Amino acid sequence: MVPKIHKRGTRTIGLLYYLYGPGKAEEHIDPHLVASWDQAAPDPGRDPDATYKQLQRLLDQPLALLDDKQRAKKHVWHLSVRNGPADRILSDDEWGDIARRMVAAAGIDDPDQGAGCRWVAVRHADDHIHILATLAREDGYRPDLDHDAARVQAAARLLEQELGLRRLKAGDGTAAQRPTSAERHKAARQGRERTAREELRETVRQAVAGALSEAEFFARLAAAGLLVRTRVAPSGDLLGYKVALPGDLNKEGEPVYYPGARLAPDLSLPRIRERWSGTGHGQDDAGPRSASPADPVPPAVARRRTATAAWEAILVVEDGEDAVAAAHIAATGEVLDALAQTSAAHTREELRDAAWAFERASRSHVRAVRGHDRALRQAARDLVRGGPALGRGEDGATTAMAIDMLFFLVVVAAHWHARKGHAQQAHAAEQAAQHLRAAYRAAAEHPLAALRRRGRCLSHPQLRRQETCVREAVPELADQILAEHGWAALAATLADAEAAGHDPVALLSGTVRRRELDTADSISDVLVWRLRRTAGLPADMTDTLPVDRFVPDAAHTPRTQKQSRQRPRR
Repeated sequence: MVPKIHKRGTRTIGLLYYLYGPGKAEEHIDPHLVASWDQAAPDPGRDPDATYKQLQRLLDQPLALLDDKQRAKKHVWHLSVRNGPADRILSDDEWGDIARRMVAAAGIDDPDQGAGCRWVAVRHADDHIHILATLAREDGYRPDLDHDAARVQAAARLLEQELGLRRLKAGDGTAAQRPTSAERHKAARQGRERTAREELRETVRQAVAGALSEAEFFARLAAAGLLVRTRVAPSGDLLGYKVALPGDLNKEGEPVYYPGARLAPDLSLPRIRERWSGTGHGQDDAGPRSASPADPVPPAVARRRTATAAWEAILVVEDGEDAVAAAHIAATGEVLDALAQTSAAHTREELRDAAWAFERASRSHVRAVRGHDRALRQAARDLVRGGPALGRGEDGATTAMAIDMLFFLVVVAAHWHARKGHAQQAHAAEQAAQHLRAAYRAAAEHPLAALRRRGRCLSHPQLRRQETCVREAVPELADQILAEHGWAALAATLADAEAAGHDPVALLSGTVRRRELDTADSISDVLVWRLRRTAGLPADMTDTLPVDRFVPDAAHTPRTQKQSRQRPRR
């Protein structure tokens, strides 16, 4: 159940005409009252003798009791209460009780507090009602509406439980503005899956992912085909922007523009500028860097760097200060946006859904201190500038590697939000993790199958050596790993690491020690990607890319210079 308090107005009669009218798309069916302040208000929807003017006069009558100082400039209070598409259809009596509970919670008309405001609840659809109230109490005083939005939200959570409706998570005011019913109906008429507001929010988020400047950001918006208008101060300083879809027109035939802040709180120009506040132009001295901010990198390299940045971010979110952790979580949203727009067809839909879900998890009341997240933002930039990746070979395999690391990062973000009591954000991160899990399965299927085939071709002594390595490095997990379907792929990876000059026991034990494996579907699969990333091994062994194309982590260097020049066995 979603209660929404709309902007206050000055014309009671105008809102009544809308509520009882046909709607903007003939969507209002059988408009009628389900409740009112005295249960005796005239109903122009069902009573042929009742008029809008008659109802308006009764609603506004208490205004005459207030002098000019007491009377609110905007006296029309408007609340809509909507159920979800999966909820059962409620009766008029149930909606009437909901209306009474909502006005009491808001402070409009609480029977326990004596005389209240006059109000009516109009139903013109199965799934929602509108409540109109006049902000003047019958005792001559104005109502106390401090925190009315929070109070009606709390009432909605109780009503969901009592009526057996889908229970929503408590909000904190940081969510993006929901599309209006008119916007949804318009999208349905135009055959679009999402409203213009939602499409614009996704496109703007993708445009800002990894961008380094306003010029680059606006160039990306134009390249995406959006209509862009900017607001400039007399001094010439840029103050803000708004965007529109080319085919989204109002009744005058003009494009419908949305300011960035109306798309999401973190898409206003001042909030976007905060992402550029760190030094180094998006490059982190402790992390991977491009030769130049303008130089693209191959898609496979961008994905491998993304995996490394995600791996390091996990430790920061778990153990870092709240403001720094929040910055890394926000930047994770940029990486997901960038990966979704450059992914291959077989992973694109799930990655797009993951980015869409995680958008809600990227904001909270913990204000992010930007600049510490440069490695993740650089990863997003590398992904965008690297362009679309193929779904096969090293591109496809490193995509699986990156998704694997991002999955764990998103899970850690969900745990962080849960600890902070951010229910909506934690739930959103959990949803994103499920989409990432599905995307990972699609991306990892072929490269892991190839590694398993190579593992099965190892000689018996080689297999025994790798089994001994596992038992020595992780004795508590050895039996589980050796019994998994992915053991052959891990055996092949350990053999490749050994051939490249690494100590497989030290490599494996160090990799396991740095991160838990409780959330892994397959421990061996997870270890394959961690080891291949850490040791600098090609992700796809059918590719001819030499192993020294990638630089291994400094914590895991080969035993000797001679051995480090060896390439993994094919």
